[in-house]
Amino acid sequence: MTAQRQSTIGAFAAVTTLFFAWGFITSLIDPLVAAVKGVFSLSDFQAQLSASAFFIAYGLVSLPAAVLVARKRAAPSILIALAMMIVGCLVMLAAANVAVYALVLLGLFILAAGITILQVAANPLAAALGDPKYSHFRLTLSQTFNSLGTFIGPYIGAVLFLEGLEVQEGEVVSEAARANALIGIDIAYFWLAGLIVMLFVFFMLQKKRVDAVAPPIGDPRVGIAETLRDALSSRWALLGGAAIFLYVGAEVAIGTQMALFLNSPEVWGQSDAPGTVGALARFMALDSTPGVSLQEAGKAVSLYWGGAMVGRIIGTALLARVHAATLLTIFTAIAAAMCVYIFGVGGVPAGFIALGIGLFNSIMFPTIFTLTLERSSASAAATSGFLCTCIVGGAVIPPVVGLVSGATGYGFAFVVPAICYVLICLFAISAKRAPIHAIGDGERVVAAGH
Repeated sequence: MTAQRQSTIGAFAAVTTLFFAWGFITSLIDPLVAAVKGVFSLSDFQAQLSASAFFIAYGLVSLPAAVLVARKRAAPSILIALAMMIVGCLVMLAAANVAVYALVLLGLFILAAGITILQVAANPLAAALGDPKYSHFRLTLSQTFNSLGTFIGPYIGAVLFLEGLEVQEGEVVSEAARANALIGIDIAYFWLAGLIVMLFVFFMLQKKRVDAVAPPIGDPRVGIAETLRDALSSRWALLGGAAIFLYVGAEVAIGTQMALFLNSPEVWGQSDAPGTVGALARFMALDSTPGVSLQEAGKAVSLYWGGAMVGRIIGTALLARVHAATLLTIFTAIAAAMCVYIFGVGGVPAGFIALGIGLFNSIMFPTIFTLTLERSSASAAATSGFLCTCIVGGAVIPPVVGLVSGATGYGFAFVVPAICYVLICLFAISAKRAPIHAIGDGERVVAAGH
């Protein structure tokens, strides 16, 4: 093996680690929402502001990130992104040590801003590091590690953040449980900071080599305002942006409230039903205490994201045989029906059904993305940047769900994602009937994925 090939493989491995890291960091939000609710005695709405602080960065940073990467190229942009993520982790460490919720929100925003830049730079880089004919394989492999990160993150977060913590009505959070949660947050973000520092050093050493193989991304002469104007000129860019907004909002809202929902008395909080499923009981590490604790429920959230990971594999095979708009229609209709069951019927079975929604979320982001690109009259670069900006739905929908759950309960709050899925289903039906055109004019566009 030549030195050049070894270097390329090493660079690809490092980029793939970036995919894993941002998936892991993003999914830590789920147990973190449950933890801060107990630690800081927050309402559901206030706790969901953690998700808002994180995902609002996509709305504010996506288009500037595209301009930054176009002008600075991949490696310098990745270094800027990693530096921001290190600062975000340090702010989270400070927040855990002084126990100030406002600092948690600030730290999450800075972390997400770095991750947004990272996504814009790293996706095309993963595709470019090696033989061009294997570019799709490399990007898929990197995305798989991203999904692995989203699967592992909630479980580790539940172990670190939720030990002894209970937030059901009437429960009082002990000082010991509160201290354990803050220590867990401190530990998690300390080690994340260390990992990101190592990646920063690696990319600093490999900067010239990475930029030598990195493809140009976008036109450095095009600014934010011009890109946004181009995207807003297209009806289908707007419709696709709305669909992305609703999808990410629904997915994030379900994930961030899942542990609280499963832990509620009307679902699994006072039920031993999960213990009757051997594999599930072992995965959740259920103890002999009746019912499911918040920490045990937090571990189960990994299965929601694991379903999305498995669904992407199944969905990839199905998309080779079924039109993307048709499959999106079917998956959104099923997800909406599952939500309707949860808020309309509820009970212990609703817990199992809620975890299964992740399986049907799996293909929504990439299919909405590509269906929109095929129909948008704006440039591919402008449409792509606008769609990534609309990931800000993850900042808006979760607080709405928090308001509803605070007023009516966690089960009925599923009415909000149900409405989101119905509207996305209507988008898919409309997309099936709409004319398409070739994506391109030679532009390279890679969906960031979520």
